[in-house]
Amino acid sequence: MTFKTDKEAELDTSGDQNNYYASLVQGQKIARVSTFTLESGVSLDSVPVAYSTWGALNEEKHNVLVICHALTGSSDAVDWWRPLIGPGKALDYSRYLIFCANVLGSPYGSASPLSMNPETGGPYGPSFPETTIRDDVRMQKLVLDTLGVQGVAVVIGGSMGGMTTLEWPLCTPPGYVKNIVPIATSADHGAWGISWGETQRQAIYSDSTFDNGWYKPVPEGQPRMGLGTARTIAMLTYRSQGSFESRFGRKRTIALKSKEETDSLPTPPPSHRGSMSDGTPEPLRLSPTRFSSQNYLQYQANKFLSRFDANCYIHLTKKMDSHDVTQGRLPQRSDSNLQSREKDLQLVLGRAPPNALVISVESDILFRPEQQRELARCLPDAKFVSIESPDGHDGFLLEFDTLNDVIVSHLKDCFPSFYTNESECPIEAVETHADKRVHSVFGEAETVDF
Repeated sequence: MTFKTDKEAELDTSGDQNNYYASLVQGQKIARVSTFTLESGVSLDSVPVAYSTWGALNEEKHNVLVICHALTGSSDAVDWWRPLIGPGKALDYSRYLIFCANVLGSPYGSASPLSMNPETGGPYGPSFPETTIRDDVRMQKLVLDTLGVQGVAVVIGGSMGGMTTLEWPLCTPPGYVKNIVPIATSADHGAWGISWGETQRQAIYSDSTFDNGWYKPVPEGQPRMGLGTARTIAMLTYRSQGSFESRFGRKRTIALKSKEETDSLPTPPPSHRGSMSDGTPEPLRLSPTRFSSQNYLQYQANKFLSRFDANCYIHLTKKMDSHDVTQGRLPQRSDSNLQSREKDLQLVLGRAPPNALVISVESDILFRPEQQRELARCLPDAKFVSIESPDGHDGFLLEFDTLNDVIVSHLKDCFPSFYTNESECPIEAVETHADKRVHSVFGEAETVDF
């Protein structure tokens, strides 16, 4: 598969001042590519790419560790993987230049439905063209090229970020990426994942305030009921039945005691529903909460409504649906020469570097462990590790100690020369904490009692 050659990125450019959501990400930089042709053939001009870096390049300019964020993450990996970042940890900025870029279609600074359409002078909204994970890899490599990077030591990512991780060595020249660590992901997005995504999109579409995607793209303008419901559906796929039972059971929480109390709550008129008098988003009120599990889901919906955009959510879930590492990479065959899925995957993934580390979460119901076992069988000389966690898919965002130990051990085996000097490099400091539970804008770890 070939693409039109795109130009290098221009660094240190200004972002879109009208994008509220990008302002939530602290310290990121904005690169800009003058022209970029998507896998679909559509060309975009003056394309922003938001990214964050920690650490410095070595003399050979090949000590780069690329982090790929998940569906609703941002370039601020310190926010959602804080306990893994720091000297002596998995994401060690004293040994690597750590690079994390925001994907196309996300609300956090890269080109998305929130970007200005030069043809209309307003946001693209639902007219923003579909992008693929391969588009993200090619775009991010342009930024690395401009930074002077000559090679990537390792790419690490989970969930949608794991999909991106798999594509990095397949979308770049042979040998450019030396190793990959895909976590809680799959070779393609199957019917199970596609169906969950479609259910969430339908929740958004059914909200009359969605207005076919032409709502005001700020928190108080979102289709709040639809997007909030989509988030609660997603949360059920991110955790497990066991985690909900052990954490919540049938525990009750303080709830509104009477209809009079419910009716006394201020209810804005329909034209202003969704915002408070000071302009801040009004919390979702679905119904008086009786059980702590309901309270938890409502809390997650309210938190999400303050930080995400519905058109971006639709775009990114469709991007995941398009993921298939074999697409366009298999030879033409007659029906009599068709091969098994696993042989096709071995043919395609055989181009990936050897000794990948494939990590699975044993209680994951969204990306089942058998999908990671399949990856480990099809990647050259790959190692498979299963993490015991009750927290389902979100285990890759919560099991910090285990992830740290497994990844550090793997990287020391793969890149012993990076670990011969135990002294720290005099580079940019990053505040990190070893807390297993942290409050964050973009992560899922919470200390709130429900």
